[in-house]
This record gives sequence, C-alpha cells and structure tokens, in this order.
Amino acid sequence: MLIETETTPNPATLKFLPGRTVMDAGTRDFATPEEAEASPLAEQLFDLGDVTGVFFGRDFISVTAAPGVEWAFLKGDVLALLLDHFSAQIPLFKPGNAGGFSVPADETFAENPEYADIVAQIKELIDTRVRPAVANDGGDIIYRGFDQGKVFLRMQGACAGCPSSTATLKNGIEQLLKYYVPEVTEVRAV
Repeated sequence: MLIETETTPNPATLKFLPGRTVMDAGTRDFATPEEAEASPLAEQLFDLGDVTGVFFGRDFISVTAAPGVEWAFLKGDVLALLLDHFSAQIPLFKPGNAGGFSVPADETFAENPEYADIVAQIKELIDTRVRPAVANDGGDIIYRGFDQGKVFLRMQGACAGCPSSTATLKNGIEQLLKYYVPEVTEVRAV
C-alpha cells in the first residue's frame, strides 16, 4: 500500500492520501486528544505526542504537528500508523452507542426565515465551489450562519490556524459570495 503526502498552505499540516475512501460522508475534525477518543486512528496519532490536530476528509487525512516539530522527524511515524491502520482494515471509529458521545457545541447564529433564499444560495456556493477547493488544501469549511449581510464560517483541518486562511476568507470566499449573492457584505471566521 502506498500513502501519498501533500503539503498544504498551512506549514504545520500535511495531507496524507491513502488511495481509498477515508470517510464515506462528511468530515471529522479532532482538535484535542479527548475528541480523538472516538477514533482508534485519531487517538494513535495524538498519542505520538507531537500532533495537535487530525482531520478526516473524504479521501485524505490531514495531520497538524505541534509548534516547533519538524515534519522530517514526524512524517515516518504518521505514515507507519496510517499503513498499519489501513492494512489491518481497522474501523475508523470505535463501535458503541451514542450514550457517551457528545459533539462540542459550535457557535451558530439564529437565522431570519426571510433570508432562506439567500442562505440556500450561500450554502450551494460553499458546497459546489468553496468546499472542493478547501478539501484540496487538506481542510473543510463549515457554514455557521448568516446575519445582516455577514456570513459566518468555520475552518477545519489544515485550514484552521493556517496563516493564509484570512486571505482565503477575504480575498477568495468573500469576493465569490459577494459576486453571486449581493446581500453578502462580509465573511467572518468563527
């Protein structure tokens, strides 16, 4: 089995492509070792000690190294864990019921029902134009709300904490949304 790696705009994050589907639907972001307890693979990656973030995309895994850690030293350990996991065909998530499972609350913005058409246009653009581009960089973008012309988005994976994420939001996503949806005046990260 060959696992390819790609750099991302975030120098602390590498994108690993195992050549097979990682997540059948959606994405999953692990920002702490406690969140990673839901996945044997994410848990093992955090156990390396030098990992501060793990993100599962459709066909990739993004891993973020701790500040000051050189990828030259960490990459081999990450690749070994990924190879073992996928070769053994271990499930991505631990089995069980939802009883002990909780999802951290995210900041969401109540939306005015009269904005339903605008929100639908924004979500369509994010899903068709923005999300694929962000996934190429090892991350994801989550719509959180629309209020008085402002669109609120959350960056995940390689995009969270990336030095160029502000430029991506302002020069890329904001301009795109303003062009196609004139009611949009600003895009903010939450």
